[in-house]
Amino acid sequence: MSLLVVGSVALDTVETPFGRAEEAVGGSATFFAAAASLFCPVQVVAVVGSDYPLSALDFLRERGVDLGGVSQVEGESFRWSGVYSYDLNSRETLETRLGVFADFQPEIPAGFRDSQWVFLGNIDPELQCHVLDQVKAPRLVACDTMNLWIDVKRDALLELLGRVHLLLVNDAEARQLSGEYNLLRASRWIQQHGPRYVIVKKGEHGAILFMPEGVFFAPGYPLEEVFDPTGAGDAFAGGFMGYLAGAGSADPDELKRAMIYGSAMGSFAVERFSIDRLRHLRRDEIFERVRAFREMTAFEDLSVGAHAI
Repeated sequence: MSLLVVGSVALDTVETPFGRAEEAVGGSATFFAAAASLFCPVQVVAVVGSDYPLSALDFLRERGVDLGGVSQVEGESFRWSGVYSYDLNSRETLETRLGVFADFQPEIPAGFRDSQWVFLGNIDPELQCHVLDQVKAPRLVACDTMNLWIDVKRDALLELLGRVHLLLVNDAEARQLSGEYNLLRASRWIQQHGPRYVIVKKGEHGAILFMPEGVFFAPGYPLEEVFDPTGAGDAFAGGFMGYLAGAGSADPDELKRAMIYGSAMGSFAVERFSIDRLRHLRRDEIFERVRAFREMTAFEDLSVGAHAI
């Protein structure tokens, strides 16, 4: 089944303690598609400027990604520049130049409107609602958001929540949106406002899935080398949604498996700058890392050793 993603395609300049990348391919839709395309067909809707090197996206076309919804218009492409601290958990944004992305009005091609699986990248919630007005009967809609929209577009965001099945946020955003410090209470507040499922991302420490059926935690994968955290969350979302679309199911067991595949894809994304690691990633490497996740979290029934308590 095809998976539709609407988001940004950008050029990033990133500096970390381990190197620097200039004008590297980035953007939420790019990272998402690079991860998700390893599991299912992907359709992308985005906008770039006349200066964007479209040939840099050829590897996505070679994987079968449909870029027919990527419009190239006159003007400058979206650019972001930032510097990460030594522990890579915090960053300073040096420059954000929206360019043509500032006037982005996503128009979904007719051939994309039947998509059963939809991911709304981190854009204005009014635009996310505009996308949902155009798709016909999606089976599962997931969306991302950020602190800016919680601050300045709260009413529109709350309207959006009533139209989606799953919200992805980090822990700070979950607390900001709900007004609850405890993440369990925060997720319940969000669920009461629409989404059946909530994923709270905790960076290198993993992610938590809140479902009506219970809670599932996917740990972060321990890596010896991390070069660039940019796009890790979008790669997680791509792995998560790509796995679900490929499986054709969103039952609780598949959602749990999707969390592990999402965590695996996020871990690959940070091993190189930009999308370089995802560009050359093989499916056998993904399955091997998923097996490693299973080994990290597997244990015998604790009741076997209950006599020792």
